[in-house]
Amino acid sequence: MDELSPQPILDGELLRAFAAFSEVRNFSRAAKQVGLSQPALFERVKRLADHVGAPLYEKEGRTLKLTPTGVRLAAFARDMLTRAGRLTGELQGQTAESVTIAAGEGAYLYLLGPALSRFVASERALLRVLTRGGPSACEALQSGEAHLAVGVFDIVPRGLVARELLSAPLCAAFAPHHPLARKRTVKLADLAGERLILAPEGQRQRDIVGRAVASLGVSVAPPVEADGWPIMLAFAAAGLGVAVVNGICRPTWGAVLRPVPELGSVTYRLLLRRDAPHSEALERLVSLVLEEAGKLQPPE
Repeated sequence: MDELSPQPILDGELLRAFAAFSEVRNFSRAAKQVGLSQPALFERVKRLADHVGAPLYEKEGRTLKLTPTGVRLAAFARDMLTRAGRLTGELQGQTAESVTIAAGEGAYLYLLGPALSRFVASERALLRVLTRGGPSACEALQSGEAHLAVGVFDIVPRGLVARELLSAPLCAAFAPHHPLARKRTVKLADLAGERLILAPEGQRQRDIVGRAVASLGVSVAPPVEADGWPIMLAFAAAGLGVAVVNGICRPTWGAVLRPVPELGSVTYRLLLRRDAPHSEALERLVSLVLEEAGKLQPPE
């Protein structure tokens, strides 16, 4: 063999082993998925790392995280396995495909439901749903675990293509009998004396609202923490405080929503991998998501 020829580094078994590991980031669980012993799967991942000459994962506290090389290789592995499965199906006369979407709970509840319902009703393809918010949805897409991701992404990483779905204002939500319910819009100063219902520390919504309220220079009561739009709306409707939610939320539980212009808006986007193979089923799902998003009318 010519010494300058690239060394073949991948075979189906290595790809399958690393794809399983990249999804769960745990050697024992991944080994069970592919029917190997834990040492056997560990050895295959190590062989793959030796072949490419770079680490594929690293420790992050008590968990394992893919390196940039690992993310690229995981995506490649899933692409190749998908293509192999598709070809096998075609040769056997089976044309069913699968599409995986990653999005947060709020996106599924208030944005994606109609599109996913239409897709399932009209397609033979299998729909797989991953509940991943923000950065986690983006990571699932980059590693090939998902075929598309939907959410609020401030920065679109290289290698991904973004399609804008809609922009929605940040809104205050409160009980129908609350004095602010009489207003068409709410000023930031109106929130100064209210107990706020906020997402846990570290989440994007908490940071935005926290900085905005701090700019008022007033002391506020400790917030009520709630993780997820539905529980935040339920707490607001029950009179526990004023929640700040994305404008795509429907006013469930009797809560009233009013835009807070000073908090700005958020833009939901659909992300795809630029270099990934796009099946007809994936293109159909993307088209449905874009079409249904265009029908939504967030509060003004």
